[in-house]
Amino acid sequence: MLNSLISRRRLIAAGSLASIGAGFSRFAFGDTRQESSTRSASTEKPTLSVVPAYLGASPQTLPPLPYAQDALEPTISARTIGIHYGKHHRAYFDNLHKLLAGTPLEQATLEQIIMQSHDQPALADVFNNAAQAWNHNFYWNSLSPASAATAPSAKLQAAIERKFGSVEALSKALVATSASQFGSGWGWLVVDRGELAVVKTSNAETPFTRGLAPLLTVDVWEHAYYLDYQNRRPDYLVAAVAHHLNWAFASANLARV
Repeated sequence: MLNSLISRRRLIAAGSLASIGAGFSRFAFGDTRQESSTRSASTEKPTLSVVPAYLGASPQTLPPLPYAQDALEPTISARTIGIHYGKHHRAYFDNLHKLLAGTPLEQATLEQIIMQSHDQPALADVFNNAAQAWNHNFYWNSLSPASAATAPSAKLQAAIERKFGSVEALSKALVATSASQFGSGWGWLVVDRGELAVVKTSNAETPFTRGLAPLLTVDVWEHAYYLDYQNRRPDYLVAAVAHHLNWAFASANLARV
């Protein structure tokens, strides 16, 4: 009886490992077919392996900050950025390298990894670390020093006025939406079916897995602001949005969509 139970447990364990390995193989090479042939075509999920061209290709390498660690003071302190970038952001890349070592996704771009692991339970850790690495890349570029303040391009300005009426109204919507995110997450300015929208995502989620094109983001994970603002998330958002949004970055993203 004991030998029989051991054999069954080994068989189950082997099957579980094989399933995870198959998950890596299947999603690494863009095969996202449904397991059930009876699933209605109208409810099938779109193929996630297709990366929108406007996103570009981000390597699995921590990029340098686009400014000095004290460049956003007094809104965001050098201490906060040092820990946020040097420890939290770096850790996502370090974790991803460990998770993907020896797998078909080892040399993939962040965008490929995100699209191919999204909503796949066997690859949840891979998605979370890849998406957080990408989201932080995007976040640092969404901000700029007050001394290097930029204005929206003519195209972006027109889109803002059509949807929100003014940059001030958009800024208020971005602050309100981001502040309302329960728990950790992100606030985003995106393009949704040809027009601007402000949305929020939880944890590591990112808009482009839903077909939305991100233009800029603000981080509402506590490590982005807690050392400077404690529980005053709205104060951090008001200051960051008012003084540090990188409109040149958002304008360039819109031009590529």
